Amino acid sequence: FCPVTGTEQQPDGTWIVRTEKGDIATQWVVNAAGLWGREVAALAGIRLPLQPTEHQYFVTETIAEIAGMDRRLPSVADRDGEYYLRQEGKGLLVGAYERDLRFWAEEGTPQGFGHELFADDLERIEENMMRAIDRVPVVGTAGIKRVINGPMIWSPDASALFGPVPELTGYFCCSGIIPGFSQNGGLGKLAAEWMVEGEPTLDLFGWDLARYGHWAGKAFTRARVADQYAHRFKIHFPGEERDAGRPVRTRPVHAMQKDLGAVFGLNYGWEHPLYFDADTPDTAGFTRQPWWDSVGREATQLRGAAGIIDISNFAKYRVAGSGAETWLNAIFANNMPKSVGRSCLTPLIGKRGGIAGDFTVTRLAEDEFWVVGSGMAERFHQRFFRAVPLADDTTFESLTEAVAGFNVAGPRSRDLLARLTNADLSNEAFAFMRSRRITVAGIDVVAIRVSFTGELGWELHAAEADQTALYTALLDAGKEFDAGPVGSRALMSLRVEKGYGSWGRDYSPEYWPHESGLAGLIKPEKDFLNKDAWLVIRDKPAREIMSFLEIETEDADALGGEPVFLPDGTPAGQVSSGAYGYTVGKSLAIAYLKAGVAGPGDRVSVAILGRPHAARVLDHPVFDPKGHRLRDRQPEPV
Repeated sequence: FCPVTGTEQQPDGTWIVRTEKGDIATQWVVNAAGLWGREVAALAGIRLPLQPTEHQYFVTETIAEIAGMDRRLPSVADRDGEYYLRQEGKGLLVGAYERDLRFWAEEGTPQGFGHELFADDLERIEENMMRAIDRVPVVGTAGIKRVINGPMIWSPDASALFGPVPELTGYFCCSGIIPGFSQNGGLGKLAAEWMVEGEPTLDLFGWDLARYGHWAGKAFTRARVADQYAHRFKIHFPGEERDAGRPVRTRPVHAMQKDLGAVFGLNYGWEHPLYFDADTPDTAGFTRQPWWDSVGREATQLRGAAGIIDISNFAKYRVAGSGAETWLNAIFANNMPKSVGRSCLTPLIGKRGGIAGDFTVTRLAEDEFWVVGSGMAERFHQRFFRAVPLADDTTFESLTEAVAGFNVAGPRSRDLLARLTNADLSNEAFAFMRSRRITVAGIDVVAIRVSFTGELGWELHAAEADQTALYTALLDAGKEFDAGPVGSRALMSLRVEKGYGSWGRDYSPEYWPHESGLAGLIKPEKDFLNKDAWLVIRDKPAREIMSFLEIETEDADALGGEPVFLPDGTPAGQVSSGAYGYTVGKSLAIAYLKAGVAGPGDRVSVAILGRPHAARVLDHPVFDPKGHRLRDRQPEPV
């Protein structure tokens, strides 16, 4: 046994691991310290959101019926009874995740802890065990051979904290793993890929430690771990929002939005409105929920007049200095805007040539750019931004916390904003994909003419201190035009109608640009981050194609992950996003279909709730496929 006393990063990015028996120089430090993951991370100045708990199970004496069998029993997890059991020798191992949990080592795992067991406390799991006895009566008559009560270490969502620490070079975490036997082999393989090849072969964002930031403090972690443990065996549903540990990050308009009836969700720690209808509580399920109509009213309001969407949780960055354009061109695959006031959309390419992110970049001055991207991926994207050094006179800073914003979108959005600004918002003066600093209701904003809804619209970004005043002015001006607040669930419907992909759902490092419809945004004549990887896959045939589906369904829509089949049962792909399109009155989905297997006009089947639903592959998105509404040209009928 050789205790580690320190981990120190060197100027060249390598590490020295200090031990009582000497130092070890290494390119990588891998924190796979289990119960001591927090303490080992702290040696490098890292704080991991982890918390251990006690966990109990017991093993029965020999059960005659099992001893007489010539086969092993399957493992059982009873989601209603909230217990699990499996065969152990000639008896049963029975355990439970009780509601009355016990935290352990809240102030740190003792260095000398030797995995000793804790005192038995079976009364804590008595209710669970009574349900197990009711289902498997022999559990109640068998004697107990031994009780095991020991520690487990949890992350806030019960998934591993996995991957390189974005702020450091050469520090890899593999912590918070609960079902070790089922996960360790795969995580070991993926860790090796990540460290040796620069990126795993699978999209691991759901386990990437970068999904948590500094906001995931001790109180949040403790509350979420308690919720995860107590509901370990609860049946969970798509879109479920869990209240534990919230709110943790709020904007100044949070109370105002609550008064307007906002029902909130959680996005990278931020509270953000899902929809506005306090009389309809949030529920989760596979079928359409009671809030379905509330979301539909918001989507219809925006398409028919205008809506105001809080986009403050978007990630926002400012790059300034004489080297700003050069640095951005070295990061992103598209050419950066040459003229002040111009914007562009650009992919970020991963180590294997896939889509690591998609961004809007706008040029506000000769030496100043703003970059807008996925809020939940802000820490994830730091790995890419750190890969290209900045020039000495160039700065890169996150504005996500300091700047709040709203998207004002819809056919009357220009009329609404005209009540609040003297800026010329006409097509001639402020065309699509242009930007400018203007004043709205006396508040300085960065205005970008772009909208994730597919409608005429502007993003307005202002100092967080001005958010309440800006929101109040927009809502007041909107009354004249029957405009109002719109939440993220309506935005989901609107962007699926328009066929807009979303990072983390439709865009992923696993998908190549020419599979995702983004190849046209890549400029091969210039250098950019991971161009070598993109060149390797550029001319390879697409494996899957991002496609649009119209589904025949009555009370449930595709949500993402549903398999797609040909009529004869041949697997054809899977859904990446889905929603009901209130504007067009159709259930829609974005899906990746195997190249050459299914294409526009073909009939397919989508397994929603495990049941086949007939669908048709479309040749274009159902709403404004030519972008007339965005550009405020003659609208197409819908």
